[in-house]
Amino acid sequence: MNIAVFGGTFDPIHNGHLAVADVVASRLAAQVVFVPAGQPWMKCERRLAQASDRLEMVRRAIDRNSRYSLSVVETERLGPSYTIDTIRQLKWQNMPCDELYFILGWDSLLSLPRWREPEALIQMCRIVAVPRVGYDMPDAVAIEKLVEGLSKRVVLLDEPKMDISSSGIRERVRQGLPLDNLLPQEVEGYIKEKGIYLFE
Repeated sequence: MNIAVFGGTFDPIHNGHLAVADVVASRLAAQVVFVPAGQPWMKCERRLAQASDRLEMVRRAIDRNSRYSLSVVETERLGPSYTIDTIRQLKWQNMPCDELYFILGWDSLLSLPRWREPEALIQMCRIVAVPRVGYDMPDAVAIEKLVEGLSKRVVLLDEPKMDISSSGIRERVRQGLPLDNLLPQEVEGYIKEKGIYLFE
């Protein structure tokens, strides 16, 4: 069995995230593990919604899909979250599999050299890069220049292409605008019930 690790703040999780998970699960015949970030090192400037709320939103969004599961490995870790630490912990815990993948956007792929231990990361898992609006698909030559050996360890997907952002959703919540087709009804209901994002 293939396992694809999908990390992110999921603040909140939305239909774009779920579309990515669906494509990856189908294309790679993979089980997708959602890993909400605790304290992501690249987003220290913004206060996130409580980890318990972000976990619950993910839980509600994926509850009915047997191909999806939720891991609390990062929200239970103290200090900044680094992908290499998460992948090591997941492999150490209980993730024997045919192939381990890590999902990121085309934009994040370009910043991979700034990540902690990128060479070790691509040895432990393959990278699945998905479209991000405003970015072109990187070519093999450019990818290889980022981290040696990366071009042989990356899977470039050309879908889904959805222009949905968590920041845009948070702004719509603050303005009292409709959230139709942006996130699952279960997540929208939870946001309204708890009053999340009204004040940020």
